[in-house]
Amino acid sequence: MAVQDDNARKEKVEAIKQRARKNFTLGYNCAECVMEAVLAVADTGLPPEAKKVATGFGGGVGLFGDTCGAITGAVLAVGAVHGRSKLPDGEGKEAVKKATEQLYGKPGLYRLFNQIPNTLADKYGKTLCRELTSQWQDTWLCRDHALFCRELITDAAAIAAELVFTDQDDAASRPFKRNVEKLKD
Repeated sequence: MAVQDDNARKEKVEAIKQRARKNFTLGYNCAECVMEAVLAVADTGLPPEAKKVATGFGGGVGLFGDTCGAITGAVLAVGAVHGRSKLPDGEGKEAVKKATEQLYGKPGLYRLFNQIPNTLADKYGKTLCRELTSQWQDTWLCRDHALFCRELITDAAAIAAELVFTDQDDAASRPFKRNVEKLKD
């Protein structure tokens, strides 16, 4: 039974990767590619139109060049499955403590989302669009730039898909990698 489940998971991960890759050739931007692929394959409970929340993240937020749109698309897509839909019950300091534990604890959602930029930074050395694409700043719409971004989108979609189809508590219990608070286990 577990082998069938694992095979089904692998097939869904591959379907998301390939759909995100194809999405880029259809004209979706980097963030939309990943978000649309996850929405199409995974049961998020969101309508397909939810992909429009990703549009502004293309080119590192409206071509500003900040965090790569494929990364933000992956974060949005994983959030569509594993994100908080409400805060924990309770009031006052106890409720705030529970909400904080949801994010920082073990399991904690920040641990889950922290994996996305770290995994891509490990492969590409950077996460900012302007740095990842610096060699194409004067030839933005060239073929080499498109091919590079298509590969990055495919990688981001694979990371998102793996996290989407991994048990939330397992994924959210992994150690922190690089983070602004320098948190460690």
